[in-house]
Amino acid sequence: MISVYFHIPFCTKKCPYCHFYVIPDEVRFHELLREGLLLEWQRQKPLIAGKKIVSIYFGGGTPTLFGAEAIGEIIRLCGPLEDVEITVEANPEESSKELFSALKSVGVNRISLGVQSLDDRSLQTLERMHSAAKAKEAIFAAKEAGIENISIDLMYDLPGQTESSWVYTLEQLKELPIQHLSLYNLTVEPHTSFYQRKVSQPKPEESLRFLHTALETLHILGFHRYEISAFAKPNYESRHNLGYWTFRPFLGFGPSAFSYWEGERHQNVANLQRYVRSLREDQSPVTFRETLPYPQNLKEQIAVGLRLTNGLILPQVPPETEHAIESLIKQGLLEKKERVRLTERGKLFYDFVASELI
Repeated sequence: MISVYFHIPFCTKKCPYCHFYVIPDEVRFHELLREGLLLEWQRQKPLIAGKKIVSIYFGGGTPTLFGAEAIGEIIRLCGPLEDVEITVEANPEESSKELFSALKSVGVNRISLGVQSLDDRSLQTLERMHSAAKAKEAIFAAKEAGIENISIDLMYDLPGQTESSWVYTLEQLKELPIQHLSLYNLTVEPHTSFYQRKVSQPKPEESLRFLHTALETLHILGFHRYEISAFAKPNYESRHNLGYWTFRPFLGFGPSAFSYWEGERHQNVANLQRYVRSLREDQSPVTFRETLPYPQNLKEQIAVGLRLTNGLILPQVPPETEHAIESLIKQGLLEKKERVRLTERGKLFYDFVASELI
């Protein structure tokens, strides 16, 4: 079983916290990307032959700017398909019932909306181009179009965010027909506008209260936490993202897209023109390759697998990893029964746990 990812880099505006490869939404770039994706698909097609695709994901950027017709063309390349989760990321300001109906007609069955907040002040801080009302309108538009699997992203730890504004966002979730939610605390990455401005964020104790409030609310609403940052109604876990956390092979297409194939992680060049030029010349667009040797590869798989709340069945590990796990158990960060998993306290210190194991 494999997954497929397509990076669609178009955006009408780059958000101040975004560290992904994005470019302006211009027709000339659409044609260039379409050409590149078709060329890369032909190049990679022999690898996919005979393998079962279980999920297809269109990320970005804002993939809906590419248009339902272009997305449908790519989906048809992947066929014939059966029981495949097909996700398209969308922003509320470009969303409508007509758009979602068109996406559904070409095979899309899951929408991931970049809501981020349902408080207008927080949306202004993030320099988002939609209001809270527009975000809710987009969610209901997807539902009315017949999309039964709707996911949203929410962020906390925002500059100037208060506990009351966060509670205000969370209280509105009960009204919404969503089945999945990804919850992130804002991380200010280098090379972003927020980083250059040195924005201030809530203190750690406030951040912890934000998280606990979200966990309590989502539990009451029937969402279970199946991964550190992912919550789902029963049977609506993200099939695609589960593949990342369990090291299912996947191929990424498009500029800057990552792949994980036969134990190797590689990334395409993060430049649309260079990406297409390489493919026109029948050259690989890959600019980064990495294959971790044993036992580093095993350590990484354990660390990533621990993101899942169910943890993992521990394989045979080298002595240093066994010692690290025992130490983390003594510190109350891991527990070990049939599976090794993070404790509730361990979930708060996942980065530390991962660093100790790797």
